[in-house]
This record gives sequence, C-alpha cells and structure tokens, in this order.
Amino acid sequence: MTKTLSFADKYRIILEKDASYEGIFFTAVKTTGIFCRPSCTARKPKSENVTFYNTVEEALLNGYRPCKVCRPMTPAEETPAYITQILQELADNPFEKIKDHHLRQRNIEPNRLRRWFKTHYGMTFQTYQRLLRINTAYEKITKGESVTHTAYDVGFESLSGFNSSYQTILGQSPTAPPKNIITITRFTTPLGPMFACASSRGLCLLEFTNRRMLESEFKDLCKRLNAVILPGKNLHLNQTQQEITEYFAGKRKTFTVALDTPGTTFQNSVWNLLQTIPYGETRSYQQQAERLGKPTAVRAVASANGYNRISIIIPCHRVIGKDGNLTGYGGGLERKKWLLNLEKSIP
Repeated sequence: MTKTLSFADKYRIILEKDASYEGIFFTAVKTTGIFCRPSCTARKPKSENVTFYNTVEEALLNGYRPCKVCRPMTPAEETPAYITQILQELADNPFEKIKDHHLRQRNIEPNRLRRWFKTHYGMTFQTYQRLLRINTAYEKITKGESVTHTAYDVGFESLSGFNSSYQTILGQSPTAPPKNIITITRFTTPLGPMFACASSRGLCLLEFTNRRMLESEFKDLCKRLNAVILPGKNLHLNQTQQEITEYFAGKRKTFTVALDTPGTTFQNSVWNLLQTIPYGETRSYQQQAERLGKPTAVRAVASANGYNRISIIIPCHRVIGKDGNLTGYGGGLERKKWLLNLEKSIP
C-alpha cells in the first residue's frame, strides 16, 4: 500500500492549502480548540500546536469545534445556498436574464458572484447564462423550430446577436448540421468537488475538478463526440449525482447510470473489465492483463486505466501494483487510498 502521510507531509499540505487532500485528514489546533480542512485559508498555526485526525468524528470526540472559515462539517467547496437557488432558477427557466441590479435587489454582491463562477466554472456568470440559452436554443432548432423564433424566444434582442453567440460557442451557424451537446454539472463530495459530463447516451466524464488532465479530457471528448460542452439539464447527470452521493454514504456498491465511453476497442475492453472488479476488492495490472487474455500487455492496460474519464463508477482506483502498492490514480493516491478504505469498511 502507499506510504502513510507523515506529520511533516500533512503540515506542508496545510501550509500550501492543497485542496486535493480534502476529506483525507483534518487539522486540529490545540490553542484555539478548532479543526479545519487542509485547504483552510485561515492563518496557519505553529506545528507544535497542531494535531491531525482522519475524520470529522475523531476531531469532535476529542473536543474540537468546526472552523467557521472553512466549515469542515459541510462537503468540500459546497455551492453556497444563494448560488444553488440561482442555478435552479436558471435550470427551470434558461431564458431568464439575471443582471447586476437583480442581484443587488437580492442583497447579492455581483462581484462576489462573478468570482465564484470564475473560480468554480472557469467563466463569468453572464457567460454561464449565455451558454444555457444557447443550449436551449440548440434543442429548439434541432427539433425543427425556426432560427428567428428561437433567437427571440431564448432572450436575444437581435438575430445578429444570436447568430454571433451561436457561432462563437458551437463553432458553426444555427443552420449548419447540428453538433452533439455534452452537458456539464458540478457537485460536491467528501473528497472535493467533481465535474460530471453526459451526452444524450450516458455519462461520459466524472472527475475531481482539480485533476491535472481535465482540460485535455474535455478537448478529447469534444473531438471524439463532435460535441461542445455546455451547462444544462440531463437525466444522466441527475442519476449520477444521486448514485455518487449514495456511494459516499456507504449505501451503494454498484452503479446503474448509462455510460458513453468513446475510445479504442482495447480501451473499452479494459474499462469494461474494470467494472467487474467487486466492490471492496483490488486487482493488479498483471491480473487485469491476464483476464483480458493479454498477459504481456501490462503497460497497455495501465495506460488504458489512465485514460479512464469516469472515476469511481468505472473503478480504476481498485487496480494496484503487483507488489500491493498503490500506483497511478488521476485523482491522487491519497484519494485512491481513501476510496479503498471506504469500500473495505462497508460490510
């Protein structure tokens, strides 16, 4: 198994405010009696005043109270309630335009909202709204509605403005043969926030938001599916979020959401085999290669594992080295260890 994080490792992590260790451990400060996430932005205590716990429960049992800055009792980077309400409003009515004066009427500072969207979605709030409207327009046009009626129906004030936005976002005019749409959502888990993407056929990506290869995965998906990624509604995403929530609560061992996994024939054979590894068990790359009937293809199997875009549901975290060591996990080895420990703890 991978080596356990030392005290020095954990102290370095909290100094760096490394969010990739969310849920892995918690920092308790003896002088204040509070405990925090690894990524807490509060002033860091001296090392001699720190102790570390693996769970919230351990910190509470030892008399520590949760930090008011990083709120370790809530899921990591949880979406604020006021933003959740706005997202729901836009999902129910994507034609709605929420402007700065509307936000101020709700006592919401527009700059604060813009910073949140830029941090967590990589775009401004106005861009997010425009993408939703274009996604809705795309659905209308592909169902046979006219471009002109659609442009005004989704809230654009001119046909030229609509055509320009559509061209910028989808890379083609509204009258061109339709591209595919990949719908994206963000949700939180005990190990940090995740992005989920789904086509009309099924879930095609599920990754922690700080995965280094995420941008490349987005581009590869769009190329393979001739698609563009937009926020919007998708039943596969609703089911994914529900099943992942149940998994982290220890109430789900298998997944039923439909999957869409564009890749080579060999990659899909590896990904399909991953889904046969029982909950709570592990296999080596060598064992996986042998089960595929390709005992010498260990490196190729490991490479295909690395290209898996659907973490947890296609459980590449259950594959370990031949010597029992944890190796190669895009979400980070500590997350891999946490997931395996979770599965082993559930009867």
